[in-house]
Amino acid sequence: VLAHAIHTWSGRAARPMVSVNCAALPAGLIESELFGHLRGAFSGATRERIGRFQTANGGTLFLDEVGEIPLELQAKLLRVVQDGTFEPVGSDRTVRVDVRILAATHVDLHQAVAAGRFRDDLYYRLHVFPIEIPPLRARREDIGRIAADFLANLARRTGRGPWSLSEAALAALGHYPWPGNVRELVNHLERATILAGPGERAIDEAPPAAPVAREGFATLAARERDYIDRVLRATGGKIYGPGGAAELLGIHGSTLASRMRKLGLGGARDYR
Repeated sequence: VLAHAIHTWSGRAARPMVSVNCAALPAGLIESELFGHLRGAFSGATRERIGRFQTANGGTLFLDEVGEIPLELQAKLLRVVQDGTFEPVGSDRTVRVDVRILAATHVDLHQAVAAGRFRDDLYYRLHVFPIEIPPLRARREDIGRIAADFLANLARRTGRGPWSLSEAALAALGHYPWPGNVRELVNHLERATILAGPGERAIDEAPPAAPVAREGFATLAARERDYIDRVLRATGGKIYGPGGAAELLGIHGSTLASRMRKLGLGGARDYR
């Protein structure tokens, strides 16, 4: 949301805004996705393809979960951040781009640098104007504005609505902890508009309660979420390294980070 707002308010608003979720891309495809490739550059490359940097040329490239980019690719990313130049995969031709880069991560990059998982020079190049966004549960006064704006945009996009929130629904939204942050909020609102009857304009549906299986037993996902949450609180949000949550749980740090996203647990900063 903030990345799109920055782009819209900038002098690049008329140019492309391109978003990449680095955590969602397989490690072997991130380089091709960002920088493009030539035909035959690797198995399966049946045609030439430009990458996200070229697509965003003149505009904004949003690198979501930048902390998940493999270490071996970070030098190439550093070069394009510094000089605006790179070579597509399989090419010796240098491409120059003019792109504003916005980056976001749930990873504690200070810890990642100390652990050798993230280049310090790339960190300092990206760390030009940091903005720390508190989780939605820490800024409940924003929930009404975010909800109203989303519902208005949804009505314009779909030609349905417009919708408004009843006082009871708004109060329920304000009391819910929103572990999935803004994504969970907008998903809930969109589901509520789908369930609303024809001609209904007031949204009354309350946020969902924690899922519980039959006979009052919590689901496995709920148990897992609760246990990981307790471990993260015990480590003060430390995920990686000695004494980190991943070590205590006996899993790899990237696996824990993936589970946190899937379970709506937010990022390490939420536990400090």
